[in-house]
Amino acid sequence: MNILSNNAHWILRIALASVFIFHGIDKFLNPGMAAMMGLPVTVWLLVAAAEAGGGALLLLGGFGPDWATRLGSLALLPVMGGAISMVHWGQWSFMASETHPAGGVEFQLTLVLIAVYFLVRGNADRQPVTSVATAA
Repeated sequence: MNILSNNAHWILRIALASVFIFHGIDKFLNPGMAAMMGLPVTVWLLVAAAEAGGGALLLLGGFGPDWATRLGSLALLPVMGGAISMVHWGQWSFMASETHPAGGVEFQLTLVLIAVYFLVRGNADRQPVTSVATAA
């Protein structure tokens, strides 16, 4: 089990990175959606870059430098602050409602807490990759 626990950081890393890379790419492909959110296209594209870039840095940090993990996490926090304050604040449940068609803050807060975890811990939980033979 040590080989699995030494690499368990990948579970959270991939979960967080995949959400943001997907949303960042989607924003790059649909800059016209900026107007629907009341944002200038420049801000929309900066958010897209923070999402896609932050997610990519989280993945890079899994293989490489601690700063990539921390910087990737840090890039995601203002994005989530904006999403929570502009769209999700005022309702806890992630379910869409009449007042919150994009759902509440539950899922977004979970993403924030995972990003804060990686910001604080960096690569501290990452262990050098060892072979199964040496791990046994």
